[in-house]
Amino acid sequence: MSSPRLSSVIASLVILSLSIVAPPPRAEAARAFFVFGDSLVDSGNNNYLVTIARADSPPYGIDYPSHRPTGRFSNGLNLPDIISESIGSEPTLPYLNPELTGEKLLIGANFASAGIGILNDTGVQFLTIIRMFQQFANFQVYQARLSALIGAEPAQQLVNEALVLITLGGNDFVNNYFLTPITPRRRQFSIEAFSDYLISEYRNILRRLYDLGARRVLVTGTGPLGCVPAELASQGSRNGECAPEPQRAANIFNPALVQMLRGLNQEIGSDVFIIANAFQMNMDFIDNPQQFGFITSKVACCGQGAYNGLGLCTSLSNLCPDRSVYAFWDPFHPTERANRIIAQQILTGSTDYMSPMNLSTIMALDSKV
Repeated sequence: MSSPRLSSVIASLVILSLSIVAPPPRAEAARAFFVFGDSLVDSGNNNYLVTIARADSPPYGIDYPSHRPTGRFSNGLNLPDIISESIGSEPTLPYLNPELTGEKLLIGANFASAGIGILNDTGVQFLTIIRMFQQFANFQVYQARLSALIGAEPAQQLVNEALVLITLGGNDFVNNYFLTPITPRRRQFSIEAFSDYLISEYRNILRRLYDLGARRVLVTGTGPLGCVPAELASQGSRNGECAPEPQRAANIFNPALVQMLRGLNQEIGSDVFIIANAFQMNMDFIDNPQQFGFITSKVACCGQGAYNGLGLCTSLSNLCPDRSVYAFWDPFHPTERANRIIAQQILTGSTDYMSPMNLSTIMALDSKV
């Protein structure tokens, strides 16, 4: 019969040996989260680029936990941050952030870059930006780094089980087609034909995303392009009425996007792509701001000129004292509070907002697999 001391020594050796051979624990938390797209979802990649499309100076970030600018085009959190909260995860780091290494890779990554569009000629005025082909190249490099960390099969599983958000299309209209009264794309296409061209190119992008391993993809349509403060100001809106041509473009593009995604899901044989009706999500509080606790959905919190919609948001701009009562933070982007309203619809909205299902349903279904 062994002595108590000998038993204790043997137990200690067994625990020590297990700790040596066991692989490092993986956080069992949330699924990974990947983000692609433009300034509505960029969390700071453009901070590392030579570009004028950046949000790394005050007053950006004034309501972020650090009260410092982060590169998010928001007074505080942006849409990906709030979705991360909803799935119980840390915010994804920008792909270019040097802190994205080791265990941080397991959380996912944000590849988005302000100023980009579906088309490669969108955003040329912003100098260096990370267009979609490069975002996907970065995603491939990320996957190689992830494989080196946890092995090829676990890395593939992590990517396949991840949630993906992609936001594109708005810049192709406001920073390309409608950028000036006469543009090359306007000479080339009617609004209808341009929308068809965008949908065709977007389909190729989404198919490539699927080929890279994405299996649950939230795709946001464009918001009401004619109703942002920048368009109200530039189009000379007198009483806050939305600019008709950009608004018509959104009304043409978004239904076509829904049809394209349905066809793509049928081709794949699975509900990979989930459409978020960002147009209606935004119009709800644009049409009825008081119902959502806003004092205005026309005037940006930060800016100058009519509707605070001209130029950039800088330290010299007009700045509202209470961001929670403004729907728009700057001439183009919603406040954190508006983003929270949008995120809530993504999470729990009816099929009027999320098709074929909302994020809560996705999480419930996928947890049973």
